[in-house]
Parts: sequence; structure tokens; C-alpha cells
Amino acid sequence: MLAALNTSNSLLHSSIKTLLVFRKVFSCTIATTAVPGVKAPHYSASRSRNLFSRISPVRQDRGIVQVLDQWVAEGREVHPLEFQWIIRELRSRRRFSHALQISKWINYNRIYKLSPADHAVHLDLIGVVHGLEAAESFFDILSDQDKNQKTYGALLNCYAREGLLEKTLHHMQRMKDKGYVYSSLAYNNLMALYKKAGQLEKIPEILSEMKRDGVAPNNFSYRICINSLGERSDLSGMEKLLDEIEAQQDISIDWVTYSIVAYHFVKANEKEKVLTYMKKLEEKVGKDALGYNHLISLYAHLGDKDEMMRVWGLQKIVSKKQINRDYITLLGSLVKLGELEKAEAVLKEWDSSCCTYDFKVPNILLIGYCQKGLVQKSETMLRNIVERGKKPTPNSWAIIAAGYLDQNDLEKAFQCMKEALAVKENNKKWMPKPGQITKILQWLGDKGRIEEVEDFVCSLGTVIPVNKHVYQALIKASIRVGRDTGWIMDSMKTDEIDDETQKMLNSRSWTD
Repeated sequence: MLAALNTSNSLLHSSIKTLLVFRKVFSCTIATTAVPGVKAPHYSASRSRNLFSRISPVRQDRGIVQVLDQWVAEGREVHPLEFQWIIRELRSRRRFSHALQISKWINYNRIYKLSPADHAVHLDLIGVVHGLEAAESFFDILSDQDKNQKTYGALLNCYAREGLLEKTLHHMQRMKDKGYVYSSLAYNNLMALYKKAGQLEKIPEILSEMKRDGVAPNNFSYRICINSLGERSDLSGMEKLLDEIEAQQDISIDWVTYSIVAYHFVKANEKEKVLTYMKKLEEKVGKDALGYNHLISLYAHLGDKDEMMRVWGLQKIVSKKQINRDYITLLGSLVKLGELEKAEAVLKEWDSSCCTYDFKVPNILLIGYCQKGLVQKSETMLRNIVERGKKPTPNSWAIIAAGYLDQNDLEKAFQCMKEALAVKENNKKWMPKPGQITKILQWLGDKGRIEEVEDFVCSLGTVIPVNKHVYQALIKASIRVGRDTGWIMDSMKTDEIDDETQKMLNSRSWTD
């Protein structure tokens, strides 16, 4: 929950992840060189959307090809720019396999001659869908003419995406030797990799190397370097670099950079510096709601509720409509400051205006109550929401179960965890915390009725693998009522549970 308060740093991490995993870094401009003898048709944006409307609902690769074949069979014209737009759309929606199928279809049917830029996009898609070895194989079979800055850059992106620092360095040197490093992209890739590897001291060196090589750093280059200095507690170096950026005419610092700087001064407990850069952040934020979220989180770190609410008021004026993310940030900040009554009022405001009921929003207040020891109030709140017809996620019940465990009320923790398991379909990725489950199973083994134990273990088996604690609870409960444990022992052998449970079964400690 409180992770929302560290959004300044997490935004940079998200940017780095985006850089390494997926980006529109290679020109998706598909050359318009047509196949000899084939007249290039006029490009139509509306027609490309028409084709995309057929492709969009298809989920199988074979279906994509069938749609394209049918399009041609109907005598419709195709144009390289149409495919540029469609492939870009599919990539933005992370439908990489479908984008690759279209690129393969273009090449196989010789719709038009692929340019090096097309090959670069194709190579990057292969890397995402089939892995690095397949991307390297494709690169190897390209003609010398097609191995240019774009295709070399695509392969560099594949190495960076896999986090292969040494290969990235080697490939980048090859690009330098050929004169292919003209932009900040390759250097940004390398800085992000050093960040990922924890070698923060290397990042300023790469920035210096960029400048020596005559490559102009961009906002991302400076931002990742500023963050690396902050994480190393080199705050004077961070400010010096920021002054350098502010002195440049061709670089416009955005609010994200100021947010990162302010965040590092928060960690250093230098309030005056934090306020200085928060003021610059607010001047740059414009209409970006996420920027207001950062301001609210930073004021929460400073313990200033009044400024938090002032910024919230500005955000409501500028953004008009607040989304769930905005309420999560504000509620998390209020809970951090212990302002539960104000958080209740904000939650009521959200409840009356939200379009989509996302339980991540009320979960913030559930956590706040539990942190203050108001677990019963947290449970009452959740049950009231359920009575209104809302379907909770298992996370909500697990929050309250954790609260009861902290109070050593195992009976109520057990009941809430049963509620969580009963609604597990509302979040199929949810898994209970092992420590919580172990405590509940130990209590069930000692105190629970055998029917309760069996039902709970059955429900639990749908979300976590069977382990020794499950068997120990079953064995303890069975021994207490004099039930045969042979079937349990047989299941243990099948699941290859370790010898510890067998030893405990043979000891008197089970019934002492």
C-alpha cells in the first residue's frame, strides 16, 4: 500500500523497464519501395483502420494470416504505410506475436521489398516472441546492405532486453567501429543495464562517454544519471548535474526529473531542498495528473496534510476527472499520516463518483485500520461493502486476516482467510502469504474440527501447492479425534514430502 508513496523513484524504474522490455525505439517507418512491376497504391489511414478492425478481434496467429489473405483475395489494395500503422498499433498493445505474423506475411508474399527499417522491426519482434538466439540467427542471414544502424540497433535492443551486459558492450563496440552510434538510444540502453546490474557508478561514466562521442544526451539520459547519483547519496553531484541541464537551451527538464531529485532529498531529510525542487516540480506539472500524485506523495513524506489537500484541490480543477490511481495515492498518503477520518471522507467521495469499483481503493483504508489495531472496524467496513453487492477480491479479506493474526486472534483470522479463498476467482493470481497460512494451519491442527481442517485444506489446494504444514494440520486434527492417518501418509509419499512430518507423526509431541 505504501508503495504508492515512493512513486517518484518507481516511475524511473518503470521508465527503465519500458526501455529494456519494449519500446518504439526503432523507426517503424516501412519503406515504400514496391515490388518491381507493382504500382504503389495511395495510402489511406481510414482503409488501414478498416483492415485493423478485422485483425483486432483475432487472437490466433493463423487467423491473422487468414484475414490478410482474405483482404487481398477481395482485391483490396495494400500499402506499406498501412502495415506500418497496424504493426505499430499491435506492438503498443503488446500483441508482438500478431505483429510478427504480419511482418512474416509481408515478406513471404513479397508484398513489397522490406527496408532495413522493416528488418529492424522484424528482428526486434523475433527477439520478443522467439528469444535471443532466433533474433541473432535472423541478423546473421541478413544481407550486408540490410545490416545498417537500424538492424544493429535492433539486435542491441535484444541484448539489453535480456540484461546481457557483456554482449551489449561487445555489440555496441561493433556499432561504434562501423560508425553506427549516432543517437542517445544505445547509451541509454547501456545506462539502464548498469542500473539493473547495480553498477550505479558506471552510469555517469557513460554520460561522459556520450558527450565525448559527440552524442547529445536527452532527458532520459540525464534522468537516469541523476537518479544514480541520488541512490549513491552523491547529492552535490546530483545538483551539479541538474544545474548543467538547466543551463542548456535545447533541454527542457520535465517534472519527473524534479520529482526524482526531491525524492532523494526526502531520503536525506533535507526539507528545504525538498521544498525547493517540489516548487519547480509544481511549475512544470501542467495538467499531468500523475505529477500531482507525486506532489501529494512527497508532501506526505514531509507530513504536511494541508499542502497535500491543496494539491489535491488543484488536481481536481486541472484534471476534472480523478481516476482510481489518484484516489489510491491520496488515501495512501492520508493513511501514512494517520488521518483516518479524512481518508474516510475521501473514500466516500470516491465511492459516490467512481465508474469502476476497484477494491484496491478501499483496501488502503482497510490496511490503515488494521495498522491502528482497528481490525474489527476494518472487517465491518468490508462486510458493509459486500452487503451493497460489491464482489471483493481475496486480497481484501487477506488484509483483515493479517490484522487478526497480529492480534493473535486465530479464530477470526481463519474465518477471514476462508472468505478470501471463497472469492479467489475474483483474482486468480492471488496467493496467500505462506507465513500467515502456516500460523492458521498450526492453529487448526491444534484446535480446529477435523471437518474444518479438511475443508480449508481442500480450498487451499486450489491456490498453493500442498506442503508439509498442510499435512501436519491434517495429521494433528486426525489424531485428536482418533481418525486413521494412513491415507494421509500415502498422499505424503505421492507428493514427496520430506521426512520431518513422518518423524513428528512417530513422536508423542503430536498429542501432548
